[in-house]
Amino acid sequence: MILKYVYSDGLESKNLRTRFLTTDDIAPWIKFFEDTEGTKYLHVGAGLPPAERAAEWINFSMKRYAEKSFGVQALIEKETGAFVGLCGLITQDLNGVQEVEIGYHLLKEHRGKGYATEAAQMFRDYAFENNITDSVISIINPENEASKSVARRNGMQLSASNVPFRNHTYNVFRITRNEWEIQRGPAIL
Repeated sequence: MILKYVYSDGLESKNLRTRFLTTDDIAPWIKFFEDTEGTKYLHVGAGLPPAERAAEWINFSMKRYAEKSFGVQALIEKETGAFVGLCGLITQDLNGVQEVEIGYHLLKEHRGKGYATEAAQMFRDYAFENNITDSVISIINPENEASKSVARRNGMQLSASNVPFRNHTYNVFRITRNEWEIQRGPAIL
């Protein structure tokens, strides 16, 4: 459940910074959809050519911003300025309940560097520090071991299996604000 809507870009972690997507991001995002390994668990736009899928994805994310339903943001490597992928908060209707999901997708050449975990943790912290919600989720294909590992490193636990969502079945990983506060330890004043 969303407690309040606040969303900004310009977030920074050790290696990454974020910015809202623009249509200029369609071209670099085409590479993501040309990588069948990276997209085998995604069903959004399946069957479309990579350029159309990328355009659909970026335009839908920008529509989410306008509708105040969050949306993924561009991840930029601070050291090089390279476009790494996308991560962000996404409003999802899951079995009639409005949830806040952390979604993450990286270009092939940036996987294995810890960036997905770093970005997911950045958005988890943003959601809780800004009182956006009392829990965040990640909706993950049961066969996607890499994404499940990122969710676990983000402090999430499996909260539901075989959940119907968009004509497929997924696992839902979740962390609550209380669990996040316990994992962080006592606040330093």
